[in-house]
Amino acid sequence: MGLFLLLKRLVFFQYSEAVTIMATEFTKFTPYVPKKGEQYMSAKQRGHFRKILEGWKGELSQDIDGTIHAMQEDATLFADPNDRASQESDMALELRNRDRERKLIKKIDETIAKIDSSDYGYCEGCGVEIGLKRLEARPTATLCIDCKTLDEFHERQVAR
Repeated sequence: MGLFLLLKRLVFFQYSEAVTIMATEFTKFTPYVPKKGEQYMSAKQRGHFRKILEGWKGELSQDIDGTIHAMQEDATLFADPNDRASQESDMALELRNRDRERKLIKKIDETIAKIDSSDYGYCEGCGVEIGLKRLEARPTATLCIDCKTLDEFHERQVAR
């Protein structure tokens, strides 16, 4: 493996580490503390979750844009077939990750639309409140913990 490719991989891992750190930055928000007697999914609570989702979406969009620019800059043709294969493998992995992030952005947009229609925070399976703590842990959750557990159990049964 060439020295250039080793250096490139080092930069890629440093970039990936920076992206991971950036992706976890959205979790650094102040948890919502409901006031005594406050109604579930009040306008203030919906605003709190909208802020979390929009921040997360912004970070993901920046990551995608950064990857596109990095891939355009790194479009080097290697003479060595091993180096070329390694580069293609790295790019395929990066594209797969960005595709997951693109799908997550779509889910975030759908969740923001639910906030706008005041349907956010209620289970699509049974209609009960999902809960503030669960939504802060996973802002795009659509099922309460009981329905999600049942859903996962059913998936495991079907997979066998």
